[in-house]
Amino acid sequence: MSLPRLQAGSGPETIRVLKAELAKGTLPNTYVSAGALVHMETISGGQTSPAADEDSPLPVAASPVTPATLAGLLAEHAYVYRLRSRKTGNGKQELEFYEEEVTPPRDILSSVLAGKTWPGLAPLRGVIGAPVLRRDGTLLQQPGYDPATGLYLASKVVLPPVPDQPTAQQVDTARDFVLNRFLRDFPWSSPADRANYLALLVTPILRHFTRSLTPFALIDATMPASGKSILTGGPGMLYGQRVIPWAYAEEELRKSITAVLAEQVGVVVWDNLAEGTVIDSPTLALLVTAGVWSDRQLGASRTIATVNDRLWMATGNNLQVGGDMASRTVRVHLDPNMPRPEQRDQTRFGIPHLDQWITDPANQLTVLWHLLVLVLNWTSGGAPRADTVSMRQFTPWAQALGGFLTHHGIEGFLANAADVRGIDEDETRWHAFMACWHHLHGDQPMTAAELRNSGEPDRIGLDEHDRWEGQFITTPTGRAPNVLALGRLLTGQTGRWRGDYVIRAAKSHRGDRNVFWVEHHDTDQGQGERHA
Repeated sequence: MSLPRLQAGSGPETIRVLKAELAKGTLPNTYVSAGALVHMETISGGQTSPAADEDSPLPVAASPVTPATLAGLLAEHAYVYRLRSRKTGNGKQELEFYEEEVTPPRDILSSVLAGKTWPGLAPLRGVIGAPVLRRDGTLLQQPGYDPATGLYLASKVVLPPVPDQPTAQQVDTARDFVLNRFLRDFPWSSPADRANYLALLVTPILRHFTRSLTPFALIDATMPASGKSILTGGPGMLYGQRVIPWAYAEEELRKSITAVLAEQVGVVVWDNLAEGTVIDSPTLALLVTAGVWSDRQLGASRTIATVNDRLWMATGNNLQVGGDMASRTVRVHLDPNMPRPEQRDQTRFGIPHLDQWITDPANQLTVLWHLLVLVLNWTSGGAPRADTVSMRQFTPWAQALGGFLTHHGIEGFLANAADVRGIDEDETRWHAFMACWHHLHGDQPMTAAELRNSGEPDRIGLDEHDRWEGQFITTPTGRAPNVLALGRLLTGQTGRWRGDYVIRAAKSHRGDRNVFWVEHHDTDQGQGERHA
């Protein structure tokens, strides 16, 4: 097939010619994303069967078109030439013209790419590693670019067509495989943990359809070797996975989030956090409630905005949450209830050595096929929602996934929400502090200085006696706050219920300072009266 012929001339003329050709789609697999050109290309030498706790990249990447990239694409897909002249040498000093193939200068290519408007090019809104439901309920399952959604399907496994209306036998087989083979032998702490995990497993398939934010996924266990990494590796293998270390500093966490959002993966995993880690991050709390993540581009001064379409997960042993993360987290808890979980007899498992089994693309196809059958059976039945389920900003997600699970007779979804509050380190600290405060001082209004003084140990001879028994609130560094810091802490907690305790605030009778007190309301007796 002959290549398109592009004649280069002066600088301005060459810019016009190249820009017009790009706008016509002369270069294959080239799209526009946020005003910039990107080119889809297959990644050579990528990992084919990583372990469940390793990166599992997609087989293609949407690479930004740089001047160097554009030069290579033009050389491959177009014939760019300029007319040159030379003397004929026949003694008449006549000139003859000939074509010389050229690579346009870098400054010309940079000028071509400088614009943000490309009306003739298809928009690329994301790269996905497995089929997803379109917003009209149909399944995007043809590899390549989908004009209806602007998504590019770069399948990690070659999947035969899934019927829009699976047969009853296909649905029964899929449900039996998922529940009684694939998920059978994990030591779920409760039915809620299994239901929550299955909801998370199909979330990347349904996210475009539900148009919803997705909560943070916490997968933890009481013991090592319980299967946490296999659970994160399930969606990671199917949809593309990036495993990154947990950053304990907010600035480093923000940088790692911005960097990973530039990659084409469906799942991001903070794997194997230190035992007992408290996940209490304002950055993470903002991330999971933001449809678009905005941040300064690393190494540059400009701000970039990226659609937050990932499933964010963390694993560890006996993890806790704090701050706003408790209401933004779905927990999957494993409890093998034995000293050495790795010594379980795997020959009795539904799928022996699942950690190795899931790395085989043929097995990944099996899992994905059965999940898609269950999803399409749900949508063919009208995609019923669980209207009684709510989860703050994630209610659309919770109602859609709750409806999916109920449709298939899977119970317990989000029934362990109280357990998540139970591992809320922030909730536990404040509840204990407020309960002790009320026990010691009742409903007596106190200034921050008076309260801080009461937190000092009583000295009896050479001994010290702490009336608070170690429950006085501390700063994140574990130290007792000074009076100013304590006043700020109390003001920040005013009106926020911690179990059946709440801090109230008012001006002192002289009106020159704030006073605080704790109200206790027995939930069995109903809401009490506010103290004057």
